[in-house]
Amino acid sequence: MPSAAARPDATRTVKIPEDVARQLERKLARTSFGSLDAFVSFVLARIAESPSETPFSEDEERQLRERLRSLGYID
Repeated sequence: MPSAAARPDATRTVKIPEDVARQLERKLARTSFGSLDAFVSFVLARIAESPSETPFSEDEERQLRERLRSLGYID
């Protein structure tokens, strides 16, 4: 059986806070995307394609880590 990485239709589940999902759904209503999954996948694909070597400044990374820690995603 091929690995998930080898299958172009393979997906993963990513959990986001409910309040973030609601905000994105409000934005989604003004787009042609058919689902929140499609919208988030599109946005993340654009970020992944970004040529930037360092997507976050040191300060932004520190703030991101603090936020993830406060949400319980990292220790």
